[in-house]
Amino acid sequence: MDHSLKNQASIVGIGHTEYSKDSGRSELELACESIAAAVEDAGLSPVDVDGIVKYNWDNNDPIEIARNLGIPHLRFFAGVDYGGGGGPLGTLLLAAMAVATGQANTVVAFRAMNERSGRGTPRFGQASTESGAGGSYSYLSPYGLFSPAQMVALSARRHMHLYGTESRHFGEIAMACRHHANYNPDALMYGKPMTIDDHQNSRMISDPLRLLDCCLETDGGAAVVITTRERARNLKQKPVHIAAAGQGGGGWNHRVMVKDVEATETEATVIAKRLFDDAEIKHADIDVLFIYDHFTPLVLMALEEYGFCKRGEGKDFVSGGRLQWPLGDFPLNTSGGNLSEGYIHGMQNTIEAVRQLRGTARCQVDNAQHAFVSAGNAVPTSAVILRAD
Repeated sequence: MDHSLKNQASIVGIGHTEYSKDSGRSELELACESIAAAVEDAGLSPVDVDGIVKYNWDNNDPIEIARNLGIPHLRFFAGVDYGGGGGPLGTLLLAAMAVATGQANTVVAFRAMNERSGRGTPRFGQASTESGAGGSYSYLSPYGLFSPAQMVALSARRHMHLYGTESRHFGEIAMACRHHANYNPDALMYGKPMTIDDHQNSRMISDPLRLLDCCLETDGGAAVVITTRERARNLKQKPVHIAAAGQGGGGWNHRVMVKDVEATETEATVIAKRLFDDAEIKHADIDVLFIYDHFTPLVLMALEEYGFCKRGEGKDFVSGGRLQWPLGDFPLNTSGGNLSEGYIHGMQNTIEAVRQLRGTARCQVDNAQHAFVSAGNAVPTSAVILRAD
């Protein structure tokens, strides 16, 4: 029996608010605005929605959202842990499972946050003010290891030591995202071009991570609507099908913790094989890439772990403009990504992937048929392969 989700669920609506440094409104408002926009984009109304999936880190209550939008009855509501690792594509996976198994007909996956202004959201990267730290953090916090940037810096330095990767290679990723953002008026970094010298001269955050290696902090909301392939055929937009989806969990920052040899398998390598097998395609069939770009080194590592190149070859894969539309053969994060469009925990990358496969993106890849979208690397991860209709 085929247990894959191939061709059983489709994305039929996308929507988002503006991305800003201060939204001036609550996270509930941002959630409702982005969901309403996605539902309208699909040619539906709130009464058609009977499922909501959220990031567990999102402060909104699905029932409260349903009340505010006029959704009469929720048959399915769920959440996914691990923020930018499990959330961006894990929410799509749960939504796809719900519609494929008949638990719901039309499911919204969303993320809404006031990360920059702090309106109702704890600021990431701050040291704990509590008397103690739990779990693995009890081994990290006493030594001053608090923020994601610090943790990624350790992984980045190890990669540089093992493979000769340089800061300029990380800069190639930042430049590709900024290049695409300059075609996108919705991006926070629209009209702000970047050179490699700009990257190299940006201030150090946590060596070797510079300011321009780090994602934005953003207020905003983003949402997608998922239903069955059969229903999708009769709706307003050209459907985008979920060809494969998966989640993976393993050791935190495995590259730092493995002392003498590199782990032969990580959460990304394990689910990558299953994704491509389920979708029945090869890496070369991917037309456009969306790799969760919270920090540039982890994009480079994700390209290796997901099998687009071998370990240690990421520095060559990202060089020479290969990630930049229109000339590069693997355009990356074509609306600007977390680094230059806005940081909505990666949900905005999924929205742009849908635009690419609809053929409506600003940096449109010719005849794009398959998009690969992944969440954070070196933390519990999630990924999907999307296919054009």
